[in-house]
Amino acid sequence: MPPRGMAVLISSPRWPSTDGDGRVVDLLREGTLTLAGLLPWSSNYTFLGQVAGGEDAAPVVYKPIRGERPLWDFPAGTLAKREVAAYVVSAALGWNLAPPSVLRGGPHGRGSVQLFVDVDQDAHFFTFHENPAYRRALQALALFDVVANNADRKGGHCLAAGTGRVVAIDHGLCFSAEPKLRTVIWDFAGDPIPPDLAADLRRLEAALADFAGPTVTQLRSLLAPAEIAAAQARLADLLIAGRFPVPPEDRRPYPWPLV
Repeated sequence: MPPRGMAVLISSPRWPSTDGDGRVVDLLREGTLTLAGLLPWSSNYTFLGQVAGGEDAAPVVYKPIRGERPLWDFPAGTLAKREVAAYVVSAALGWNLAPPSVLRGGPHGRGSVQLFVDVDQDAHFFTFHENPAYRRALQALALFDVVANNADRKGGHCLAAGTGRVVAIDHGLCFSAEPKLRTVIWDFAGDPIPPDLAADLRRLEAALADFAGPTVTQLRSLLAPAEIAAAQARLADLLIAGRFPVPPEDRRPYPWPLV
């Protein structure tokens, strides 16, 4: 359910929807953004809010750039852009992992605005990862994190939205040009990549090779050229190997804390 006290109209768009994300993205980008309050336990300033436009309204998570905590290994003021870049890649894959997200202005300045998705608040990776119903979604998420070079895939960043469906959040620490993959999802290490997921990865490879196409055009406004090139290289290596990677031995492969 949306956060208590937030009114959401009956006509609010649902995600994923049969007609794509266009309507939701337009609402996130153009709707009036109002805030309900801060999300507790976030390392950066993160607000719950609502966007409304016309007859539509939807709950959102707003992360202003000015509220980002400086990090030594990621350029300042880039985390919100990486959140949106993760959605762009997830959408290009067609996997509906990262909720629709846009970069826009808000009450505390420019930042990422992401659709708030109804999930089981008590479920996360460590409560459902051994359930066979989630296997395919977790395989897709593990592959996505390799391409995105996710440095912080905690168990609590994998949420259950119905049996077998996983929603992935918190992608501010992605797309570094340096190898940084840290994840709790090593269940499939060394396994062959399923053919249907490999086909989706090849489709993404083609999209990233189209420098005038919509995927690269969006990523160029969010990531540095070297970061886009590094994502292409990771994807190519993944497809050549044809298998899920194994944990690296030269650095810590897990985030901390794990949840």
